[in-house]
Amino acid sequence: MFIHFLRTNKIAAGIITVLRLYLGYSWLTHGWEKLTGEGFDASGFLGFAVKNATGEHPAVQSWWADFLTNFAIPNVDLFNFLVPVGEFAIGLGLILGCFTKTAMFFGLAMNFSFMFSGTTSTNPQMVLLGIFIIVAGANAGRIGLDYFVSKYITERFPNLNKLSNNTLNRAA
Repeated sequence: MFIHFLRTNKIAAGIITVLRLYLGYSWLTHGWEKLTGEGFDASGFLGFAVKNATGEHPAVQSWWADFLTNFAIPNVDLFNFLVPVGEFAIGLGLILGCFTKTAMFFGLAMNFSFMFSGTTSTNPQMVLLGIFIIVAGANAGRIGLDYFVSKYITERFPNLNKLSNNTLNRAA
């Protein structure tokens, strides 16, 4: 019942829009600060996360520390690019309401990555609010560019909707 409300109700679309704008502003400003600041360098953060994977009560699980050690740290330049650009793009997508579910998915992935690395900050709050946006589905972008994008896709590719409905019917 609550999920149906989130996915279909116009009032829910308004509430979700407020949450979406709040999260979008947060992502956008953090990304912008990193893009325009003195230069973002994730190596200290990554090293701190790996260091927190040891001890009696580690804040970082060993499998995540292995990922950071074997992939993230050797490719820190990639992460120095992806984190600020990703944060900015997530914020822009959420503010504009364009590809809202995709932007929120990647926002949740980044939030969980930060939490896996042993930080809390606002990440749990952002995850909780992000789950509402994901669950709301298309209603999350109803008041935004997703409304126009979905209309365009439906008109331009009418068989796409039939294809997805047939796939869903076969899976059920």
